[in-house]
Amino acid sequence: MRPRRSLARPWAAATLAAGLLVLPITTPTAPPAAAEPAAATATSATVFYYTKTKNWADHYLHYAPDSGSWTTAPGTRMEAACTDWVKLTVDLGSAAGLKATFNNGKGVWDNNGGQNYALGTGNITVKDGVVAHSDPCAGSGETPGNEATVYYSTQTLGWTTANLHYQPVGDSWTTAPGVGMEAACAGWWKRTVGLGSATSLKAAFNNGNGVWDNNNGSDYTLKSGTSTVKNNTVTANAKDPCAAGEPDTEAPTAPTGVRASATDTSVVVSWNAASDDTGVTRYQVTRTGGTKGTTVTDVTSTMHSDTGLEEKTSYTYTVKALDAAGNTSAASAAATATTGTKPPAPATGAPLGTDPRKDPIYFVMTARFHDGDSSNNRGGSQHTKSGNAANDDPMFRGDFKGLVERLDYIKALGFSAVWITPVVLNRSDYDYHGYHGYDFYEVDARLESAGATYQDLINAAHAKGMKIYQDVVYNHSSRWGAKGLFTPTVYGVRDDQWSWFYDEKNTGFEYDGLTVETKSGKSYYNGDLWSTAEPTGNTCLNWGKPTGGKSPEGYTIYNCQWPNPTSGMFPKAYYHNCWIGNWEGEDSRSCWLHDDLADFNTESAPVQNHLIGAYNKYIDMGVDGFRVDTAVHIPRVTWNRRFLPAIQERVTQKFGAEAAKNFFVFAEVAAFVNDKWNRGSVNHSAQFYTWKERKEYSADDQKAALEQYDYENGQGTGNQPTSNNAFLNGNTYHAPDHSKFSGMNIIDMRMHMNFGDAYNAFGNGKDSDDSVNDATYNVVYVDSHDYGPNKSNERYTGGTDAWAENMSLMWTFRGIPTLYYGSEIEFQKGKKIDCGPACPLATTGRAYFGGHLAGSVTASGFGTVASANGEVATTLNQPLVKHLQRLNQIRRAVPALQMGQYSTEGVSGGMAFKRRYTGEGTDSFALVAVTDGATYTGIPNGTYRDAVTGDTRTVSDGRLTIGAPGKGNLRVYVLNGTGKIGKDGPYLK
Repeated sequence: MRPRRSLARPWAAATLAAGLLVLPITTPTAPPAAAEPAAATATSATVFYYTKTKNWADHYLHYAPDSGSWTTAPGTRMEAACTDWVKLTVDLGSAAGLKATFNNGKGVWDNNGGQNYALGTGNITVKDGVVAHSDPCAGSGETPGNEATVYYSTQTLGWTTANLHYQPVGDSWTTAPGVGMEAACAGWWKRTVGLGSATSLKAAFNNGNGVWDNNNGSDYTLKSGTSTVKNNTVTANAKDPCAAGEPDTEAPTAPTGVRASATDTSVVVSWNAASDDTGVTRYQVTRTGGTKGTTVTDVTSTMHSDTGLEEKTSYTYTVKALDAAGNTSAASAAATATTGTKPPAPATGAPLGTDPRKDPIYFVMTARFHDGDSSNNRGGSQHTKSGNAANDDPMFRGDFKGLVERLDYIKALGFSAVWITPVVLNRSDYDYHGYHGYDFYEVDARLESAGATYQDLINAAHAKGMKIYQDVVYNHSSRWGAKGLFTPTVYGVRDDQWSWFYDEKNTGFEYDGLTVETKSGKSYYNGDLWSTAEPTGNTCLNWGKPTGGKSPEGYTIYNCQWPNPTSGMFPKAYYHNCWIGNWEGEDSRSCWLHDDLADFNTESAPVQNHLIGAYNKYIDMGVDGFRVDTAVHIPRVTWNRRFLPAIQERVTQKFGAEAAKNFFVFAEVAAFVNDKWNRGSVNHSAQFYTWKERKEYSADDQKAALEQYDYENGQGTGNQPTSNNAFLNGNTYHAPDHSKFSGMNIIDMRMHMNFGDAYNAFGNGKDSDDSVNDATYNVVYVDSHDYGPNKSNERYTGGTDAWAENMSLMWTFRGIPTLYYGSEIEFQKGKKIDCGPACPLATTGRAYFGGHLAGSVTASGFGTVASANGEVATTLNQPLVKHLQRLNQIRRAVPALQMGQYSTEGVSGGMAFKRRYTGEGTDSFALVAVTDGATYTGIPNGTYRDAVTGDTRTVSDGRLTIGAPGKGNLRVYVLNGTGKIGKDGPYLK
């Protein structure tokens, strides 16, 4: 179970734009017949148009005098009149009125519902479809006509939208974030605003996502007329920067910081972005070396993956930047890398397919690990409220490019598998962690870059001999539903209190996590889901009526304003319609966990098919396994009938039976207690999910879920299956019996909960292993992105010696050792792991780690470094890093520590045991003692060598005694072993 903090509602700052937006009726009437001039009084009309509900940057009057011709679309630009009004005076000749429509000059129209407006002469107002005769500026004290046209450049900022927050001199500031600016031309945004009698204004700009440019705290002073603001420089009485002018002849700057890193016969080249007056559009990477001569490759990102190179060959790379006009920078400084030998790698997109127990796991929150491409950074609607804006720390900061660039760091630590948080497109105000899935068939664009897609990451990892385990969610979607299955329609603005929050319905907008909704220009989230009128077929109860509650701001809350399970907004065919009441009860598998996690009806065939189809896509891409989120909230019988067989069938179909056998599925079956069975409930205990069903249930999955729950609950803890798959038979390894294995392995929740002390973790782990189908596959960690030991809300803070001891146990005891990113330097120790948007991410256990990875690193193997410089070199020199590297070297060299069964029979000591693995042409037997001394009796005679010290012992009487190595240290005496592995470090010596 993911610990779901109470998140603030995603208030998307947006203004509701009223009015009907359809194409105007512009068919001109026939011109008047020729006639003799008649005496007539010349007439005129001054048309005032209300701007507040439109939020347009410009306003045009497109009109036809009665019996006259229409102006050429879009018509004539209107000028500022007074606050919230623009005007235009038109000469009607002898006409007694005019037909009119209004537009923003960019194709958005108000034509009175397709009927056009019929206007007379004199002063005429048009406000939200209502025509009246008056001067709305009379008596306002404002002098009409003063206005400012502001152009703002975002060429060097990477913003996808811009807002103008301003204050005419002597007047009030607009409500933050201000008014939306419209795209004028490449890299420029434009907005014309009325100043009344003022001749200047104060201004600041923002991206609608909490990132501001306020001239370094001084704000900008702009005069009436046209001004440009670019790179903190104001130009008054400026020319239109978007007007056709002199051709662009200025070349971009040369790229800097070019880095080249070789792995086998592939080289990854990366560099810092260049700058240009109109914006860099692409880069040219020139490679020299090898027998194929010089090659030039165009890329649009700041990274290039060069594959299929010659073995043991030196290659040199330079990079040039180009702009849209074709201006080319000078070449960068050169970077050189030398390839190694061609690896026996699988085909692109195929899993590595080896035994998962061989691969220690490094767990990465992708969005918080390392930022390789700042252009896909996003802060969301909580960017300012959370405090992230003040730290310049958007929640979506790390990405696949950053991870690709630091795979060598992870490899240098010694890890050969990387568990990454969910990759599917998320939809929430605080969704960087990935557990608010919206489009399960699409990779979140905030994680990808050109040349660094998800497929590129998988391929890059495989090329380095590293696996990718993808975090997947079958239990729930985001509160906004799942695209392609069901998405709810929710109620928009009900009164003026909420007009700042709701996006206008925009049927042309499609949420992608990256693009701002175009009408409001302010929100990423809701423009395609909102309805300001009750939709056809509405199922929501008490639509639009007050609930009786208030928002944190004191606003009246209306029914159907917010998705929830009991509102009637979610059909039962796709979603469960209740809240969890008992976390160890039946309803925990059939109700919502939290209001931002819409609970799938996983017993429904359409839902099953939707999810199976989605995750087949990622299997086909070649991922090596799935970490399953919130698995306990889906009945075991549903897993065993539907989802687990579907995974096996797809992997087998694509890659063969051996790959399917080693496709690693490990689940979060959250049990936050220290006993063997979770409060006595077998259905809610982790080990329960490792077993197949032992009886037949109804064909209907809904009925079967209830039958299985009642049956197993009735059997109780004393009548559950047991296994000896993890245990030696004396000193002998035996073939494990996996005939009753469900296909789902587990995170070792009991060891996790007890890792406040390594001895407790060891004792509790042993106590549970007979109830797990095969505990040698258990994923073992101390803390994670959810909890620390004993359900602590903080990252582990037991001290460096305790960390070393925990690691020594995890890397030698049964199971697969796993480390949460940064724990190798005790990153954020003692900090609260998650507080939602109530505090900055920088103060939590999910802080950004990239600062510790600055520089460059190349791994020469698992647990070894070829070269490192910058801050990452300092990180790699920390004591726990040295400890990890050697533990990984030792574990990788001793098969018994990877895949062996274990026993404590004939073993005395604290954390002491023996392990053996026989298979794959090897027989590996090891005696392990962590921290304390130990005595082993009844062991095979022969020569034992310690992998830590190199000490050699000859056993002739079946007995060996080991002195206490000290806290965090250990001894690994291997029968017929090779001796000392690696170099002495701060703990292993």
